[in-house]
This record gives sequence, structure tokens and C-alpha cells, in this order.
Amino acid sequence: MRFRAKIVDLACLNHFSRIINTIAKLAKTCILRLTVCKLYFILSDKVANGGASMWCELSQGNFFDEFQMEGVAAEHNEIYLELVPENLSRALKTSQSAKAVKIKLTNKHCPCLRVAVELPSLSSSSRIVTHDIPVGVIPRRMWNDFREPSVPDFDVSIYLPVLKTMKSVVERMKNLSNFIVIEANLNGEMNLKIESDLVSVTTHFKDLGNPPWASEDGCQSSAQGRDLESMTEACIDIKKLQQLLAGQQVNPTKALCNIVHKRIVHFILLHEEVSLQYFIPAIA
Repeated sequence: MRFRAKIVDLACLNHFSRIINTIAKLAKTCILRLTVCKLYFILSDKVANGGASMWCELSQGNFFDEFQMEGVAAEHNEIYLELVPENLSRALKTSQSAKAVKIKLTNKHCPCLRVAVELPSLSSSSRIVTHDIPVGVIPRRMWNDFREPSVPDFDVSIYLPVLKTMKSVVERMKNLSNFIVIEANLNGEMNLKIESDLVSVTTHFKDLGNPPWASEDGCQSSAQGRDLESMTEACIDIKKLQQLLAGQQVNPTKALCNIVHKRIVHFILLHEEVSLQYFIPAIA
């Protein structure tokens, strides 16, 4: 099992660093899945325990100048590692003006991702700062626990308002309640609501637009034939929503959310070569 990669382009490096920062805000620990073409960052808290789950996918070719890996076996050419994304985020913080960053899977005393940051120096020799990030290797028999979560058959899909605006609304509401109700309809309208014994506050967004979802065979999801005005809602943990909005450094070109009535809210943030999905289960 081998893995080594290198980023030379500064713009790619900064972009990669921002993605890792976002993930570090969403997950204390996560799984890094490496394949020949892609990297995946996976958080699968058991939804039964009220945990959120995350699936972030990026094409390695858009970030790395060199990328070599050999998986656990020829027919299973993948590697699954458990790591603390905050550690990786910290290691990359030193790379803002780096000439290159090399990442390599090593196993001296324990399995580590070694991040070597080559910094420019005034003399001809360059300075290299090395970080060893401990990782756990996930055995093949457990890989199935980290498959892509299936997109639920949602009742409403809607584009999100400007994330900065949404973030400031949610931050103000967070001081008043631990829970927030997100409701939306097929008419491009979405409301964020909190209700406590003392106060009820609703923020309305309109003209957001609904994505033209169609399944493979051309049928619409269960939304077809429904009243466009009727609202679908889910009550979720406001802290989890705030984490998602506060951690956003990817500046998605598209951001949308799917709601399964009173069951789950599924966020999708897309940015050219990155897609981040985040699932927050509803609170009964």
C-alpha cells in the first residue's frame, strides 16, 4: 500500500487548503478515501444517533501535479485512512507561500501522512517543514461502512440563498434556540423559523428557484403533481447548520438543499471540481 502526491501550483494549493479547512470545521475525525482519480472525505456519524454525515469528493487531477498510489490489492485499488482533518489543516497553514507540498503515506512507528512543505529561502537551499499526521488504516472488511450515502427521495429541492446572508441569519437565531425549522416549496420559497416559549422568528426568502431534477428514466421525484405552494419542513439542530455555513471557504458556484418532510435535510455545495454533500437528520 503506497501513496505519494505533490502540489506545486500555488492557486491549487490554497484551494486545497481551503477545502481541508471547511472539512475540519464539519468533522472532528473523518475518513480519507484515496482512489486513482479521486479523493473523498467521508463522515458517517450514524444518523440513528442524530449525527450528521458528509461526503466530499474532489478530482485529484485538478489539484496535484503528481499523484501515485497503490491500494491494498490489485482488484481493490483504494486506500481508506482515518484522520483528524484539523491536523491536516494545520499542516497546510504553513504552505501559503510554499514552493511545493509533498504528501506521503509513511509507516515508521505508526502509519502517518507526512506533509513536507518546501518554503522559499534567501539562500540557494530551500527550507522544508515536515508534519507527521497519525492516521488509522481502515481494513478492507469495513469499507462498506463508508459508501456514498444514497440521496433520499426528497419532497422539495431548492437553491439556497446567498450563503453569507443565510449564515448571518442563522447566527442571530442560534442565540435564541437550539433548533431551526427549514421549510421550502416548489415555488422557490424558503423560510428559516425558530420558535421558543419567548419568541418566534421567521426569515423568508423568495425567488430562489428549484433545480430541474429528473431521475435517470426522466420521471420527476416524488414532487410531481404536488401543490407548488405547500411547504415541506424539517426541524434540525441549529449548531450543525451553523457549522456548515461558518465553515464554508469553498465559495460554491451552486448550493442547494433537498428536504425529506420531517426526516432529513440534504445540502449539496458544488464548486467546479469539488462537491460537498452534508446530511442533517431531522429532530422529531
